[in-house]
Amino acid sequence: MAERVAIIGAGPSGLAQLRAFQSAREKGADIPEIVCFEKQDDWGGLWNYTWRTGLDEYGEPVHCSMYRYLWSNGPKEGLEFADYTFEEHFGKPIASYPPRAVLFDYIKGRVEKAGVRDWIRFRCPVRRVEYKENGKFRVVYQDLVNDKEHDQEFDYVINAGGHFSTPNVPHYPGFDTFNGRVLHAHDFRDAVEFKDKNILILGTSYSAEDIGSQCWKYGCKSLTVAHRTAPMGYDWPDNWQEVPALVKVDKDTAYFKDGSSKKVDAVILCTGYIHHFPYMEEALRLKTANRLAAADLYKGVVWVHNPKLFYLGMQDQWFTFNMFDAQAWYVRDIIMGRISVPDKNAMLADVKARVDAEDALEDDYACIRYQGAYTKELIDETDYPSFDIDAANQAFFEWKKHKKKGIMTFRNNGYVSPMTGTQAPPHHTPWKDALDDSLETYLQV
Repeated sequence: MAERVAIIGAGPSGLAQLRAFQSAREKGADIPEIVCFEKQDDWGGLWNYTWRTGLDEYGEPVHCSMYRYLWSNGPKEGLEFADYTFEEHFGKPIASYPPRAVLFDYIKGRVEKAGVRDWIRFRCPVRRVEYKENGKFRVVYQDLVNDKEHDQEFDYVINAGGHFSTPNVPHYPGFDTFNGRVLHAHDFRDAVEFKDKNILILGTSYSAEDIGSQCWKYGCKSLTVAHRTAPMGYDWPDNWQEVPALVKVDKDTAYFKDGSSKKVDAVILCTGYIHHFPYMEEALRLKTANRLAAADLYKGVVWVHNPKLFYLGMQDQWFTFNMFDAQAWYVRDIIMGRISVPDKNAMLADVKARVDAEDALEDDYACIRYQGAYTKELIDETDYPSFDIDAANQAFFEWKKHKKKGIMTFRNNGYVSPMTGTQAPPHHTPWKDALDDSLETYLQV
């Protein structure tokens, strides 16, 4: 009987794993039986946009943290698939910062070409994963459409469920009597809702930067961003200010650590996400901070306490899609016996070395090089198409400089593809004026 592999999640990481196995089969290899469990009704993970927040029609927590009008906040040249370029998909070079609909179309294009959709069971969230005495995993999942629970055994489990769907929601005094709306970035959908509003954003992450920029673009009255450690420090528009940490709110007024205050209509919590896998039994559950070297994962993917379990895409991320590919190809080759895993002590030493190396990094540029080197390390051990990591790093470096130069204009720049060597053309409309982010409008000449 063929070995069986369960993949949890059909977002970018899960789809990378499906593509990795399909690639091996395409080259003539015998592959295990693959079953991918996806709680949503389509593939794409966070890129599969929904208007829903809170609970879905089946009473499930909504996975999506995607919002309308999102454009990539990093250059596409840093995330391009090595085996399926943007030029191959669109038939021409496109600009460096595509909106969500364009990136979703690109993600879908590769797996549609690979023909792996039949491996996915949609609307089937995993309820429980346990490791049994017989050396197999028991996976319990719910068929939401038919309202039936099932369990099956697998030889390997690959958790590709992501870590940007369970929000970290802090409490501040006065939230319970605030006259406006309080929401986490996870539930933010449409910047037009906040037109002519005074908005308070908590946090200095990419979500704070980008959601604030979206609200500015679509006409909010003012933006106040409160930080606990340091301001983001960009050259913000005139109606945007950065202030020290929030202390409390009182009805319609926010009070800050420096003694200042501001009347606000809405509070958006851009306070990050937590790694949350309640369906994994305790002995299998990843618990880690959001960092480049995740806890307890040999080579960033192998669960050190049971090397038949793998986690994909659990790191804090500069690289994304092609790093997920590197991880997926590496995991595939372990499962298929092409790569051997060392003993537990060696795996733990590997984790410690990666954590120590990350702790020694001095700045964002060093972090980019660190994750680029990690991606290359995995690629070098598999048949995933090699690509110019230094060129991808360079795109990230230029991106950071362009953001520093103009936070509301950086998306108007273009970079060279590490895969094709092609310089991205400018988009036909400057980002701040491009209010229609549809695929059709974006691809117009």
